[in-house]
Amino acid sequence: MPKPVVALVGRPNVGKSTLFNRLAGERLAVIDDVPGTTRDRLFAEADWAGKDFDIVDTGGIDPSQTGPGRNQKPLSVGSADFIEQIRTQAEIAIREADAVLFITDAEGGVTPADQEVAEILRRNQRTVDGELRPPVILVVNKCDSEARRMAALQFYELGLGEPYAISAVHGTGTGDMLDALIATFREQGEKAVDESVKIAIVGKPNVGKSSLLNRLLGEERAIVSPIAGTTRDAVDTYMTYEDIPITIIDTAGIRRRGHIEPGVEKFSVLRSLQAIERSDVALLMIDATTGITAQDAHIAGFVLEAWKSAVVVVNKWDAIEKDSYTMDDFTKRVRQELNFMDYVPVLFISALTGQRADQVLPLALRVQEERVVHLPTSQLNRILQDAQERHAAPSRSGQHLKIYYGTQVRSNPPTFLLYVNNPKLVHFTYLRFLENCIRQQYPYTGTPIRLVMRPRRE
Repeated sequence: MPKPVVALVGRPNVGKSTLFNRLAGERLAVIDDVPGTTRDRLFAEADWAGKDFDIVDTGGIDPSQTGPGRNQKPLSVGSADFIEQIRTQAEIAIREADAVLFITDAEGGVTPADQEVAEILRRNQRTVDGELRPPVILVVNKCDSEARRMAALQFYELGLGEPYAISAVHGTGTGDMLDALIATFREQGEKAVDESVKIAIVGKPNVGKSSLLNRLLGEERAIVSPIAGTTRDAVDTYMTYEDIPITIIDTAGIRRRGHIEPGVEKFSVLRSLQAIERSDVALLMIDATTGITAQDAHIAGFVLEAWKSAVVVVNKWDAIEKDSYTMDDFTKRVRQELNFMDYVPVLFISALTGQRADQVLPLALRVQEERVVHLPTSQLNRILQDAQERHAAPSRSGQHLKIYYGTQVRSNPPTFLLYVNNPKLVHFTYLRFLENCIRQQYPYTGTPIRLVMRPRRE
């Protein structure tokens, strides 16, 4: 059976992300004192008392800020642009959840927003086998003192049962809350092994990463806005394509190091780099209207440093004037600026209109297939022998490099161990030559090749 999904919902700034990080055991959610910091749903794995489950953090629901004709003060600068979409995101998470942790705040007491959120939860509950699903666990956060814990009793008026007084910062009270949570789970089978293909969508801000995600899914799963930096967390979305399970990781845009603002954006960049680390294939999105920038090359460098496969996706191709040579010229510029990744395929799309967007997943999956190919030892050694006959290895102090034999010791990424007389004689240009010789026989499209030299013992 799949793991239960638990959604953390509530009005902004009640500590959902803090609790999320405590349950996940990692600093996964972006935390900031500004209400509305968490905008997209954010997934992670958690466990308690031998029960595994997935948790999803959501943007805070603030019904008082939605709808036409509202004159309330915005939560923070720019947050009003997203309130309606944040609410939609949370409602989707509730519909998908097996249980809900409704987070409130003892410091602020019961607010009209809490009452409306409670009403939203009731509207989304349904009766299944005589039970209300998803079950709602009422959590009163910031109960850091006896007075606050006593104040939590007032939340009975929300009509959602017993309030669990906790402190997400200090962890007090979370044990009782989790006991109540897992008691709502239906019988859970053995822990599932995630064998999905991990595809990360990366790029600088406002290149259309979330638009591409929505296009691939066919639904508004990620918030899309013309304002750069809308997506702040790395968001996992699960789907199946032609019976192949896929996890798509939509990430915050990565800015140049000198342009990274402290606080929320800094953590967002770190999250994007972590998303690259746990991916199999990275879709490096480039804005066709601005061309290849130094920042695109930096991000490509991050992908290469992590030894991940990649596809260069040139977005907004519908927004530029073209002739019969435009695509070839742009491809040449990509090859020049990203010359350290000349094995990466280039695809021109429009996430807005859908032009060639249907080719993204097939190409990414083909790249993943190439990533796990194992080259037979006999074939590899024929390639190495032919390479040495075609181009003699460099020498140093009169000593020539000699490659005795090689073998592929792992896939994902392809890693070749070459036994030589002296690894110090190897120059990076000769390694590049050997890599090209291997690719002539088997291209490993979109995938970096790692060559490791080891002295042969006499």
